[in-house]
Amino acid sequence: MCSVLGTLVIASAGLAPGAAAEDIQPKQWYLNAMGADEIWKHSTGKGVKVAVVDSGVNAATPSLKGQVLVNQVPKSVAYKAAEDNDGHGTGMAEIIAGTGAGGGVKGLAPGAKIIPYHVQTAKDRSGDDGKFANLADVIRAAADSDAEIINMSISFPYPDSDEADAVKYAASKGKLMFAGIGNDGEKGKASYPAVYPYVVGVSATDKSGTVAKFSTKSDYVDFAAPGVGIPGWCDGTFTKYCDTEGTSPATAIASASAALVWSAHPTWTADQVLRTLLDTAGRSWPKDKPSTYLGYGLIRPRRVLIDKNIDPGPANKDPLYAENGTDANADVTATPSLSAAPSSGTSAKGTGNSSGPTSAAAKDSGSGGSTQTWVIVGAAAAVLVVGGVGFAVLRARRNA
Repeated sequence: MCSVLGTLVIASAGLAPGAAAEDIQPKQWYLNAMGADEIWKHSTGKGVKVAVVDSGVNAATPSLKGQVLVNQVPKSVAYKAAEDNDGHGTGMAEIIAGTGAGGGVKGLAPGAKIIPYHVQTAKDRSGDDGKFANLADVIRAAADSDAEIINMSISFPYPDSDEADAVKYAASKGKLMFAGIGNDGEKGKASYPAVYPYVVGVSATDKSGTVAKFSTKSDYVDFAAPGVGIPGWCDGTFTKYCDTEGTSPATAIASASAALVWSAHPTWTADQVLRTLLDTAGRSWPKDKPSTYLGYGLIRPRRVLIDKNIDPGPANKDPLYAENGTDANADVTATPSLSAAPSSGTSAKGTGNSSGPTSAAAKDSGSGGSTQTWVIVGAAAAVLVVGGVGFAVLRARRNA
């Protein structure tokens, strides 16, 4: 964990320095692994806005010039939204929507735009204490913005009723929210805001599709995404890129994936975007037994984008409630039990799958006969579809 203020944690696990002057994009292995060149033929995320709730976003880096909509942040939560003393929020914004200008990080959704929000971290000056908006107010502001997606690459160990209410409010406004599950490994506890209902929890994998050792094992994991060896700014001086690892960059990649899909299907709702990403996630385990390491599998927006006949399902039914036929819009006003936790040896998902697979090197279950995995072989990135619908009622069980 990099930065802490009270219980707020910036959810990156580690850093290794590299020069900012070099072209960093060859180190972005996950772009090849996810088939970015093909993805960008279908969608770049254009027209979609992502709220980045983090340590602020430096809008002046070469890769983010013209990408950050500072003027869309309301004054009530705008304090130093475009300043980043940590480098973390800027790194997340670049992973999502960087243009790659100047040899910087190129985002998975380079056509998307960023709305920045600054939640205070330990790297901020003590003289600014009390001037930053609290997380609940920031989430509400993001909910009232034009952003379709809210990225929260942050984590903390305890729930807060105001934050939970803000998350429900954002869900009622049709926002799709992603948060890092935490970097405390197999014996750690899942972090908030990822644990809140309506927030999609993201774990981290390496190049092979295997869960990273630091990624928290949890019944609240929904997706996995690359989170090891991801280039990002070393600190708030913006002079060097580092190889970072954590559920933070994994979360940003998940948010970018959703932006790509929403851009290609602008009439879809958050529920439909999420459902198609769940249906196409890479996994080698039964879809009704989500892994406590990798959730429903590796997020693979390419599979959604290339399928011209994909069925997004109902517009107003959360796919993680769908098995009960629950109307998500009706449920957003329900008060969740934030103290609910799985008992020893029992999955909170109710699937009896208390551990689950640790690798998402999923095989193709469709026609064609070829079998490939997440791993890059030579220059080829191979990610094949695993279809299926009707996911387990994860979010409903979270409130049980």
